Amino acid sequence: MGKDKKKKDRPKKLKGIHDIRRFFYRNDTPIYFISATNFNLLGADEWIRSFKFICYIECFDGQHPNVFAPKEELPHEEFESIEDIVNYLLEHRETVEFIRDRGKGKALFLMFDEKTEALAKELGLDLAFPPAKLRNYLDNKVVTNRIAIKADVPTVPNVLTKVDSYKTLRSVSSHLGEELVVQTPYGDSGHTTFFINTEEDWKKYADQIIKEDEVKVMKRINNRGAAMEACVTRNGTIVAPLMTELVGFKELTPYKGGWCGNEIYADCFTPSIRRKARKYAEQFGDQLRKEGYKGYFEVDFLIDTDTNELYLGELNPRITGASSITNHAVFALADCPLFMFHIMEYMDMDYEVSVNALNKRWHLPENIDSWGQMVIKHTEDNIRQLTAAPKSGIYKMDENGAITFDRMDTHRRAVESESEAFFLRILKAGDYIYEGADMGILVTRGRMMTDDFELNERSKKWIDAIRNEFVSEEMSSLPAKHETAEIGGFKMM
Repeated sequence: MGKDKKKKDRPKKLKGIHDIRRFFYRNDTPIYFISATNFNLLGADEWIRSFKFICYIECFDGQHPNVFAPKEELPHEEFESIEDIVNYLLEHRETVEFIRDRGKGKALFLMFDEKTEALAKELGLDLAFPPAKLRNYLDNKVVTNRIAIKADVPTVPNVLTKVDSYKTLRSVSSHLGEELVVQTPYGDSGHTTFFINTEEDWKKYADQIIKEDEVKVMKRINNRGAAMEACVTRNGTIVAPLMTELVGFKELTPYKGGWCGNEIYADCFTPSIRRKARKYAEQFGDQLRKEGYKGYFEVDFLIDTDTNELYLGELNPRITGASSITNHAVFALADCPLFMFHIMEYMDMDYEVSVNALNKRWHLPENIDSWGQMVIKHTEDNIRQLTAAPKSGIYKMDENGAITFDRMDTHRRAVESESEAFFLRILKAGDYIYEGADMGILVTRGRMMTDDFELNERSKKWIDAIRNEFVSEEMSSLPAKHETAEIGGFKMM
């Protein structure tokens, strides 16, 4: 009787933002975000009742009320991907008990595979994502390029082809110029994008290129990177504002071309570029829907600094490392965060919103505040063990660039000024660090780069200050068994 009454009390369709917000405030379906950390959907639990994070890394030392992390470390193969971590969590007996105690529900992931799908099904969890097979197919850079063509979204002049030698490379790319960029279908731009001007360059990467059935060969352009997150819904494609990308800064990452952060601010690039990016993201999302995809995605754009042309770079058919910035800017808080529209697509409830009105409202300058985030990696080519690490929370910087831990908080919205920052610690005391290992993520108000797209002095001070909070001793090598996984490399968040 109670359940029947509950169903009768529910509206047949949610109409507009207010209904959607009320629906999630009252939600009693357990929803889990299962990943290495809770960074990507930080704050989701404040919007959605019955939302929990299941994490491998406990970034908050047990102080976050909605983060669950298994206490016992069980034997496992060395992690080689986020998917490995997720599958370890789903098989862990503490996780199994935690989910069974709370009841069946919905599962969200940063990355997942077909094994994840099977494990989730065993636990009675419904995946709030398209199938792994489709996501993996769309993640292919060659496929992305072809979808862009269908969507009438410009791409950097390129050719998609098999390349088995330097001679072949030059033959198929004669119309693209002497300076080339070659991308393999999978992987991130820090590791699988190759800049080739000469045969000597070719020799460095030949084995990785030759083994692929097809690669993307592009004309090399002078460009700036930009990112935009969006969500394919039954009502259309909802698009968030354009963001900059921090790429390849030696202070943050050892990888040339490696992603290491984002900024969002009202006059990001020119009005013309912002309009084009929004239009192209909508077109791309509408084409993704035709391909069978629904939900969250992110597109990287390349802005040709010589011609001001805007090109599609890459697709990430998932939540990303930029999602924390997207979902907590003013435009999102005034309505509801983008991730809620993603989850809405997988709830047992019909809804409608005016996508056009939402997209127009979200792109008004007065609805965009200024935020930036930096992913701080260990950039030295050595192996060390941490003896001390900073806590997650809010830090303050004085006029001399020195920082102090001010207060524990689980949310970057608590940052009140540009002299404060929220730091999410990833590595803790006892962990091993090595070149490329992620130490943590720093989020603060205001710009992190100059108008020339160089790190500004304030950012450099924050990077140095946070690094100084980590104390470590050098090791000759990693032990045979170590539990540190690289979380947060380019497009791994």
